Amino acid sequence: MYNVSVTVRSTVELREAEGFREAYAQHQRGVYAAALRILGDAGQAQDVVQDVFLRVWRRPGAYDARRGELGSFLRLMARSRALDLWREGQVRGRASERLRVVAGSEERVDEDPGLLAERGAESAAVRAALRKLPETQRAALVLAYWGGLSADQIARRERIPLGTAKSRIRLGLERLRDEFVAADPLGIAA
Repeated sequence: MYNVSVTVRSTVELREAEGFREAYAQHQRGVYAAALRILGDAGQAQDVVQDVFLRVWRRPGAYDARRGELGSFLRLMARSRALDLWREGQVRGRASERLRVVAGSEERVDEDPGLLAERGAESAAVRAALRKLPETQRAALVLAYWGGLSADQIARRERIPLGTAKSRIRLGLERLRDEFVAADPLGIAA
């Protein structure tokens, strides 16, 4: 058998300033490294370190020494927070790309003017159909398709139940479809 000495912080020690200070000194590098591996950005990784230790300071009872070592707990928190930030960056990137396409900010020098006019007419038709939707459905669709948010993110942002967010998206899409079918009964545009 190996004699391994493991320092286990208790919740009581983390509540005291000296115990917290010692935990920070001992584990901040590991938390930083875990975040940096995921994010690849030193500034964001430092933000994760601050966020993780701030959460521990505010809620030291979240750590249970019986479930494992403090360092592992902190690195897991850091990885989780870093992944959240990374995903938010991905969503922001997709959303800005969608907005750029919808707004037509990309220059299309080599495209046929007829296609550009048709695309502009389609965009105008979509905007007109969106204006006919109830505000709640319109907001849900804009956040989902042009904002790149999931139904869960929309629910949290709007402070509504997840099922309500999903229903608003579904109902909005159904109304948009009905609007386009009514505008083109022969299905020529399809």
